[in-house]
This record gives sequence, C-alpha cells and structure tokens, in this order.
Amino acid sequence: IHMTSHSAIASSNVDSHSKVQSEPKSFSCGECYKIFNRKTNLNIHMRTHTGIKPFGCDVCDQRFNSKTSQNRHMRIHTGEKPFVCSFCEQSFRQKSNLNSHLRVHTGEKLFVCNFCGQSFSQKASLTSHTRIHTGQKPFICDVCGKRFGHKITLNRHNRIHTGHKPFRCGACGKRFTHNTTLKRHMETHAGRNSFSLNINIHSSSNPLFPQ
Repeated sequence: IHMTSHSAIASSNVDSHSKVQSEPKSFSCGECYKIFNRKTNLNIHMRTHTGIKPFGCDVCDQRFNSKTSQNRHMRIHTGEKPFVCSFCEQSFRQKSNLNSHLRVHTGEKLFVCNFCGQSFSQKASLTSHTRIHTGQKPFICDVCGKRFGHKITLNRHNRIHTGHKPFRCGACGKRFTHNTTLKRHMETHAGRNSFSLNINIHSSSNPLFPQ
C-alpha cells in the first residue's frame, strides 16, 4: 500500500488554495449583467438601479449614490479645482475635464465622424457635427417652435423674439442682433469720408465685442 506523507498532502492543499486565490473573481449585476471585479463596486453600481442615494450635499441637499460623486459635486460649492494643466496651468474640478482640455494642446482627435471621417478632439464637437449628416434638430424655440441643430443657432434666433441686440457700431452707436449684420453696416461707414474707422481690436470700444 502506497502511503502519502502528511507534508505532501499539506503542500497539495496549499497549491490548490493558492490557485483558487489567484483566480480573478467577478461579480455580475443581476439587472444589466455588467461585470465587476470587486463586490464593493457592484454594490455601488446597484444603486443606479435601486435609486438609493445615501450621500447628501450639506449645502444644497442634492444626493448621490457614491462618495466619489459627492466629493466631485462639493467642488462646485468650494471652488476647488485640483486638476491643473501642465501646459497653461488652467485648473479644473474634474480629471475628465482636464483630459478633454489637454487635447487642445496635444492636437489629439479621438472622435471620428462615421459619415465623412472628420475627426474632433471633443465628443461634444463630434455630436454637434453629426447633426449635419443626420438632420437632427433637438433645440426648439419656445416662442415659434422652430427647430435648430445647434444651441448657439437657437440662441441667435431667440434675439428675434427678445429684441436683444448685443452688437454695437463703434461709429454711430447703432445696435444689431447679429454680428454679420453689423459687419455689413460697417461697410456703409467705410465708404464715407466723414467717418474715420480706426478700430483697435484690443480696445473695449471694438464693435465686434458687445457692450
């Protein structure tokens, strides 16, 4: 009869235990089947399904499902901007905002249009550009119901209803709703000898900068 020594059995058990310990564990969400490598991460994720928000802001009473989200939110009230650009020293509240800003300096363009191949450094720029191809117009005028593909275009349109004229002529003081209209107006002065339009682009009186 072959007898196995106690030391051999113990060694085998240790090897088996170590193998189990070294195998990566995964925790799956029962709602969306997303996989996590830590139970704590799964617990935090589950709050997105349950709606539980145990962390509250002491300033505005807004609530959050994780401590990290609460800390990030608090910077709005404290003004803290711990993430600093190494190129221009501009600071940001969130690391993601810094990473997005850095592409301005590096020229990196990660976001590519599936229609025409044009690339962009910001996801928002790609989203805005894509509407040229899809024809989507998500921004609606509350007054007349007209739709626009970009927020800035809606803002310009709204001046028709509000009467707001932010662009002022430095020669005669006349105000205009749009910058393009001001430029056309300036040409009428340029043809008159009685007006000397010496515009300094760094001056606060520059008509291209609303007052």
